[in-house]
Amino acid sequence: MIGRWMDRGLPSAGLWTGPVAWLFSTQANYSLASADCETDIAIVALVALGLVAISLFGAFLSWRAWTAGGERLSAVPWRDGHPHRFLAAIGIAMAFLFALTIALQGTAGLFLSGCER
Repeated sequence: MIGRWMDRGLPSAGLWTGPVAWLFSTQANYSLASADCETDIAIVALVALGLVAISLFGAFLSWRAWTAGGERLSAVPWRDGHPHRFLAAIGIAMAFLFALTIALQGTAGLFLSGCER
């Protein structure tokens, strides 16, 4: 099943991986702030880096679905009643948007130690 996703993509992957990664990022930022204070390791930034990778993987799967479509001229070809390429394009954009958001929130972990109160 994973091999099929890598070959043909998953049009909606970017629609859910980006927001779910951002959800975990937001919760991790709040819960790991005290751990950043106790250690010298930027745990929040490391977690953000991993979640950016997850969001970008969703963008990759949506991009694979975009390129596997075959119809180059039309952005919204209907196949089986579903606009696969349009959904893939929105998935790519959303995954990049959420990856950028996670990265910007994660950079705060590089500048703030978590001990600021």
